[in-house]
Amino acid sequence: MWRSPFLLSIGIFLVAPPTVEAQQRDFTAAEQRVHTLLRALSADSMEGRRTASPGYRRAALLVAQEMSRLGLTAGGDSGFYQRVPLIQSGRRYRVATNWAALDTVSPDRRAEDVNVVGILVGSDPTLRDQVLLVGAHLDHLGYGRAVNGDSLYNGADDDASGVVAVLGVAERLLAGPPPERTVVFVAFTGEEMGGLGSRWYLEHPVRPLAHTVAQFQIEMIARPDSLAGGSGKTWLTGYERSTMGERLASAGIPLVADPRPDQQFFRRSDNIRFALAGIPAHTLSSFNLHPDYHRPSDEVDQADIVHMTAVIDAAAEAVRLLASGPAPAWKPGGRPEARRRN
Repeated sequence: MWRSPFLLSIGIFLVAPPTVEAQQRDFTAAEQRVHTLLRALSADSMEGRRTASPGYRRAALLVAQEMSRLGLTAGGDSGFYQRVPLIQSGRRYRVATNWAALDTVSPDRRAEDVNVVGILVGSDPTLRDQVLLVGAHLDHLGYGRAVNGDSLYNGADDDASGVVAVLGVAERLLAGPPPERTVVFVAFTGEEMGGLGSRWYLEHPVRPLAHTVAQFQIEMIARPDSLAGGSGKTWLTGYERSTMGERLASAGIPLVADPRPDQQFFRRSDNIRFALAGIPAHTLSSFNLHPDYHRPSDEVDQADIVHMTAVIDAAAEAVRLLASGPAPAWKPGGRPEARRRN
C-alpha cells in the first residue's frame, strides 16, 4: 500500500518570512508584497523547485499557507494539496494511471508531488456552479549544468512570477465584491516535464470539467516586453482563437495578441492541455525572450516589481471580468487539435 512521503514529511518544511530588504523601502505596500513572495519562491532554499524535490515541497507549503491566509477554501484531496502519483524514469517522471499503479513498480521509482488548489466560491445563484480556472506552474528545473559557476536554476520569472500573480489575483478578488462564477486557483507541478500536474487535474478535476468555462494561465510576467507596450502591458497566447482576448481588451485590460506567434507559446504552457480538452484556455505573459530563460541567472534581482505589480492588478480585473457575463467561446477553427505523430 503506497503511503504518501509528501504528506508524512511536509510538516518539517517551515518557511520563515523573508525580511524586507533596503531596496524595498520605496515600494508601495502592494509592490513590497509582490517582491517578498517572489523572493521567497525563488530563494536558494527552494532549490529550484524541481518536480518531486524537497525544494518543491517547501514552495508548495508556502503557497498553501498563503492560500489559507488569504481565506481561500482548500480544494485538494489533502487540504490545499491535490496529490499527484508519479513514476520515475531516470531524471524525469510520468503520471501514474492511478495510486494503485505505484504498487506495480519498484519502491525506488515511486514518487509523489502536489498541485496546490484553493477555491473562491461564486456569489451568483445561476453562475456559481460554473468555474474559471486560474493557474501557474510552481515547478522549475532544480539543479543543472553550471553557468559561470552557478548550477541552481531559481526560476524567478519562470514561473515563480506567475504563482505570485495567481496569489495576488486571489487576494484582490477577496478584497472586493465576490465573483459571480466560482474561481479555482491552482499552482501546478510538473509543467517543465510535460504538464504532469495539469494532466492529473484534468483527469481528477476538483470541480466538473463540464462546468469549467475557461482556463487562464499566467506565465513569466516579471519583466516588461516592449512588443506588448512596455511596463504594465502583457500579451495573450492564442488571442485570435477565442473571444477571451477581445473581450478583455475591449474592457480596457492592457493586453495584446501574442507578438511572437512563431514561438508557439500557446502550446508551451499548461493551458494547452485544457484547450485540447475543449476549454477556452490561454496564457497571459510578458516574456520578452530575455537571455536568462532556463538559466541560473533567472533571479529575483532581475525582476521589475513595479511592472509585475501592475500586471497582477490587470490580471485581477481580467479574472473578475471572466468570472461574470458571457463565457469565452472558441472562434470557428480556433479550438486546437492534438498533433499527430508520424
